[in-house]
Amino acid sequence: MEDTKREIERKYEAAEQAAVPDLDGIPGVAAVRDEGVMELDAVYYDTPDLRLAAGALTLRRRTGGSDAGWHLKLPVAPGTRDEIRAPLADTLPRSLERLLRSRVRREDVVPVVRLRSRRDVRHLLDADGSLLAELSVDTVHADRLTGGGKAAWTEIEVELADDADEAVLDAVEKRLKKAGIRPSHAPSKLARALAETGGGPTEPPPAAAPGTAGHAVLAYVREQIEAVVAHDPAVRREVPDAVHKMRVATRRLRSAFKTYRKVLDRRVTDPIGEELKWLAGELGVARDEEVLHQRLSDRLDALPDTLLLGPVHARLRVHGLKRAEEARRTVLAALDSDRHLALLDRLAALLADPPLRKAAAHDAPEVLARAARKDFDRLAGRIDRALALGPGPERDRALHEARKAAKRARYAGESARPVLGKPAKRFVKRVKAVQSCLGDHQDSVVTRAALRDLAVRAHAARESAFTWGVLYGREAAAGEARERELPELWEWASAPEIRAALSH
Repeated sequence: MEDTKREIERKYEAAEQAAVPDLDGIPGVAAVRDEGVMELDAVYYDTPDLRLAAGALTLRRRTGGSDAGWHLKLPVAPGTRDEIRAPLADTLPRSLERLLRSRVRREDVVPVVRLRSRRDVRHLLDADGSLLAELSVDTVHADRLTGGGKAAWTEIEVELADDADEAVLDAVEKRLKKAGIRPSHAPSKLARALAETGGGPTEPPPAAAPGTAGHAVLAYVREQIEAVVAHDPAVRREVPDAVHKMRVATRRLRSAFKTYRKVLDRRVTDPIGEELKWLAGELGVARDEEVLHQRLSDRLDALPDTLLLGPVHARLRVHGLKRAEEARRTVLAALDSDRHLALLDRLAALLADPPLRKAAAHDAPEVLARAARKDFDRLAGRIDRALALGPGPERDRALHEARKAAKRARYAGESARPVLGKPAKRFVKRVKAVQSCLGDHQDSVVTRAALRDLAVRAHAARESAFTWGVLYGREAAAGEARERELPELWEWASAPEIRAALSH
């Protein structure tokens, strides 16, 4: 059974036999306790082309110390990683193998580096004797196991204890710097070992010249593909908001393929886009249930007790749990499928050999601004159509289509922002406001359908359906209010200067 630990640490360069300065008197530190020396032996695994290292992941099998076993470290932020631990075994545990799937795809992981470390450990304690941080001096010997060389170095590592204040790390760093000890340039032992024993993962040469549309579009596409890959293990681990972030990345990527058809050959991107649509749909089952359940819970909590008739909270809880479990199974089945694996292969192939068209060689500002204006004009047409319809299901559907167009226009503006700067920022701000209004309206439509279903189930169980009816009425009023806001909001968002700002 694996467990997870949030690891917040800082690494420092140290000469061999480094003299750690006196740590007494550091703010908050009441005592420093010597924990002795331990011998650690770790073999690091990766694909032959170092895909894990390229994504700043590390996978090791370590013996020695208090946490022997398999460790997978996933980046969270600079200096922060989640370490997933599994018991020591001869082969890679299946639980960790699944978390690597989006990175390694069909490749096997093999031993690439062996690190043997002599670790001298000290615990920094507060006045109550609770652990604040662990400081270790590591003397490391690295052996490349795939035809490389050897390396050796000494480093100092300071790791924050669970729930401790990160200010402790700042105070320790200040003391180390006064002693002439500087932060390490290597983000991890593995990164340093690879660099010093034969080289780490290599960056492919740029497929398009800087300043061109191809260069700008591929940078955005690469960012979204990396997000899809990176959020895969987070979704499997049920990290909060991971499903939403992965779904957004698939949508942004699919939208970019449509927006930049003058730059990327649609004969390649259209089939990939269809697979991205499938993946977003599978992820959407879970995400939509999350949003719906939270909205219904908030609406119930806002009602006075006098309007709560029957076991409404219990019914909503059971309804939400059942649908959440079904959604979870749907998502995991999708991520474990051959179809998802094939999609990841195609995304990797697209980056390796981008299907660039003639416009990819043109100046980026001109091409990206034109594409954003085109998506904005598409949004305008859908808004006009929706506003011309009377209230009812047809208008609801038209407003939903306008919402999707607003999302695409917003993504176009976001992708163009590194090139176009402030004009794109203003464009995104206004389109996002329209999208938010349309999104609230669509959420109201979906929520009303769910409320009707809850009312029918309550009635069938001989419970009062009154509360669900009250909420239905409030949702209908909320949806109508957003419809009334839209014309004025659209007039502000579609002011001539907004579109003109994207002219090049």
